[in-house]
Amino acid sequence: MKSKGLSARERLVLALDVDDFSSAENLVGLLKDYVGVFKVGSQLFTSEGTKIIDMITKAKARVFLDLKFHDIPNTVKGAAESATKLGVYMFNVHASGGYEMMKAAADAAIETSIKLGIKKPLILGVTVLTSINQEILEKEVGVNKAVKEHVVHLAKLAKSAGLDGVVASPHEIKDIRDACGKNFIILTPGIRPAGEEINDQKRIMTPKQALEQGADFIVIGRPIRNAENPVEAAKNIIKEMERK
Repeated sequence: MKSKGLSARERLVLALDVDDFSSAENLVGLLKDYVGVFKVGSQLFTSEGTKIIDMITKAKARVFLDLKFHDIPNTVKGAAESATKLGVYMFNVHASGGYEMMKAAADAAIETSIKLGIKKPLILGVTVLTSINQEILEKEVGVNKAVKEHVVHLAKLAKSAGLDGVVASPHEIKDIRDACGKNFIILTPGIRPAGEEINDQKRIMTPKQALEQGADFIVIGRPIRNAENPVEAAKNIIKEMERK
């Protein structure tokens, strides 16, 4: 799958990092015509469960289930089966969980989608979180490699295990593309429109810069969610993405 045929709106992923159903439902109702995918992460899913997924899909919108599965292969296999049954557009696993774990997720999604006669969700491997810089990677995580080198290693491992793509900082897009090819999906968090605060992100770019580097999907949260007018904020980001 390559995103060449997708519009700017379809590439835009909104992080629904809120803690209750009502707040999420309001944002989905407000933004479903301006955002391609809604990302449901740990905070919202732990608070509200699968009814959040049902609400978004009933609104004819796409779901990115961002739970970053990371466990023994058999446990992740079960999680992948469950995510596929929910009808999500994409979900992710931690690439650092290893080849067997990622392959278990990929195989489970294929088998479950065939059994149910539904489209297989995209599965992305999380490489290095955008909140982690070189110093943290070495001193706290214990990986004595350059961030880019480690990201590319994990991306190649994810591809070999049958995953559709990876989640990675925009700064690693070109290296991943060179290593994994043009059809490997790259979803990039750490995106901030020009002039916005960077908050807790360490390795960031603007939406336009990320697309120019070759991102397929970009994730934006606070700059839209916390805007005085979220619809206008989303429209402005789409305009920035479309600017030549």
